[in-house]
Amino acid sequence: MIQLLEFEKPIAEMEREIEKLLAKSSSQNIDLSREISEMEKTLSDTRLAIYQNLTPWQRVQIARHVQRPYMLDYVSLAFTDFFELHGDRHIGDDKSMPGGFAMLGDQRVMVIGHQKGRDTKENLMRNFGSAHPEGYRKAIRLMRLAEKCNIPIICLIDTPGAFPGIGAEERNIAEAIAYNLREMMLLRVPVIAVVLGEGGSGGALGIGVADRVLMMENAYYSVISPEGCAAILWKHRKHAPEAAEAMKIAAPDLKKLNLIDGVIPEPVGGAHHDHAAAALAFRASVAAQIQELSQFSTTDLLRKRYEKFRQYGDWQGK
Repeated sequence: MIQLLEFEKPIAEMEREIEKLLAKSSSQNIDLSREISEMEKTLSDTRLAIYQNLTPWQRVQIARHVQRPYMLDYVSLAFTDFFELHGDRHIGDDKSMPGGFAMLGDQRVMVIGHQKGRDTKENLMRNFGSAHPEGYRKAIRLMRLAEKCNIPIICLIDTPGAFPGIGAEERNIAEAIAYNLREMMLLRVPVIAVVLGEGGSGGALGIGVADRVLMMENAYYSVISPEGCAAILWKHRKHAPEAAEAMKIAAPDLKKLNLIDGVIPEPVGGAHHDHAAAALAFRASVAAQIQELSQFSTTDLLRKRYEKFRQYGDWQGK
């Protein structure tokens, strides 16, 4: 059963009313087809009105939904022959950053990304999707391996941020992310990054330097969480909805600002309502980007990547 978000409750209430009418019609042998048809139309109109006019904060809630497909869900649904590789060759293996070889159709790729857990036990193993330094060092190791094999790299971003604990600081989390930023800019193969859900701060950027940066329709990408921003500017987390609106962190806003290259559509209500449909749209979008990027020479690929990130600092006032 899909867990409801607060703004989805009117939809659930209408669905319950329709179920009651259907049960009454069946048990009492009464023709309520007209009333049911009218209710179904109202339900359809309400669903479209809600999901086509989502606020940035509502998209953040969808992006964090516990039943939303995670990195390994997309790997199993959109890729084949996934072979996971482990370890950073320095400290150990970070289970919050799985990666390995896979096939996307007929194309061999390297897929790397953040993985969250669905329950307490798995979240502890995956560290709630917040990678340690060894996760980022493993990621760049696998990217260099992909470069040697001359295959595209696909980075799947879904993290509230890199792990901020003392151990991560002792093992130089900031240096690990900064190193990835530099080295990813120099990779001589196509790199595609997709924000699946949460795209939090440097934790997202650590695998986010790419020729194409895409976002799922209800994902968000931000330097700080709406709650963190609200705590700083308004001194209270209750202002998170206003912060989400002001920061322009939702995919449609970021596309208008040319900070991302495309938005991958999700099923009505969000990817958690239909994992297979979300994965199908994801696969089609990523495959199209690989085909386009494969047309560029290495020189052009590196030049366009450099120009892409240089223009992030441009600002045009009204």
